[in-house]
Amino acid sequence: MLRKIKISLLFVSLLIVNFVFAQHTTTELLGQDLDEVNTITTAVPFLLIAPESRGGAMGDVGVATSPDVNSIHYNPAKLAFIDQDMGFSFSYTPWLRALIDDISLLYATGYYRINKNQTLAGSLRYFSLGNITFTDIVGNVTGNFNPNEFAFDVAYSRLLSRKLSGSIALRYIYSNLTGGQYVAGTESHAGHAASSDVAVYYQDGIDLFKKSAVLALGANISNIGSKISYTENAEKDFIPANMKLGACITTEIDEYNSIAFAFDVNKLLVPTPPVYLTDENGPVVDEEGNQVIEYGMDPNVATVTGMFHSFYDAPGVIRNGQREPWREEFREINYSVGVEYWYAKQFALRAGYFFEHPTKGNREFFTVGLGLKLNVFGLDFSYLVPTQQRNPLENTLRFTLKFDFEAFANQNNNSKSKVKI
Repeated sequence: MLRKIKISLLFVSLLIVNFVFAQHTTTELLGQDLDEVNTITTAVPFLLIAPESRGGAMGDVGVATSPDVNSIHYNPAKLAFIDQDMGFSFSYTPWLRALIDDISLLYATGYYRINKNQTLAGSLRYFSLGNITFTDIVGNVTGNFNPNEFAFDVAYSRLLSRKLSGSIALRYIYSNLTGGQYVAGTESHAGHAASSDVAVYYQDGIDLFKKSAVLALGANISNIGSKISYTENAEKDFIPANMKLGACITTEIDEYNSIAFAFDVNKLLVPTPPVYLTDENGPVVDEEGNQVIEYGMDPNVATVTGMFHSFYDAPGVIRNGQREPWREEFREINYSVGVEYWYAKQFALRAGYFFEHPTKGNREFFTVGLGLKLNVFGLDFSYLVPTQQRNPLENTLRFTLKFDFEAFANQNNNSKSKVKI
């Protein structure tokens, strides 16, 4: 009962990544090809939202694209290869505006190059879920609250060789979704969690159609950390541990034109919900009152165990009367492709595509965007185009403003030199 009430109060948070996008019902899919909707949900899914406009315009790719100030979200190891000594960025995303008009994501990040081999970075993302009115069982208003969540990251990146870098990031997560309201007679509280990322990045020059190019490969396992809970006696929920793998090829067409093609795959490293045994009386329970699992594995495991189980714990897709777990495991992989074109390193056009299987969330959309880079600052914009009608992600906009402190300092120095002359 506690869990049901908690989810009903906090449904907006759970809509963000997986739940609301399953627009096919289990019955409908069973009627077509015996596929069952089995969406994986986690707490604090806002951690998986692409928080800035460049990746957001390229189908959410980013683990192997060229380094920039927002690399800490996709792959912090890229920051070891960044050219400038210091940078800062601020992003704003109105979220799920097709459903609710007061949800938004704010994201600020910056980096500092310690020396030619080491870089430090930090970021803060703040997610506001708008205003929620709490009522009791008979509908009397018991209070109003603005649920909010934030995560603070720090990352250390280092060159391991001329072509390879590695990084470790640490993250503190705060999630206050009820404001201390009582749920089924139990006081709720804000959730706290800590996690880490481990990432690597490789880049090397290659020849592509008789032109010089850069091949980049990246990997990032993120949100490896503790579970989170909102009441003292409730079961703790997994945070969205995730594995990103990707590749990117960037080539200069001529002196003024360059283009990059990127491809990412993502997989949640949390347990897949099993199929529980039922009979004519409903769910079957064991001697301890726990539901009996018919297919799949017990999801109530430790974080690291759940990460390993995530590769082989799916109950399976029904084919010819038999369950095929491997087929469902492959469906838990999301795919992203993106392209980025630059003219004179000042104006960019971007586009991308993101796909998630209908039984695992059904997010599928195209993205487009623009970028403008001036001497001191840059401005990026992205727009999401859903493939389904009435998709809650439709018309999603992202705005990012970047600052290059090195260029700013050089500009000031040049101004001072001219004054002295």
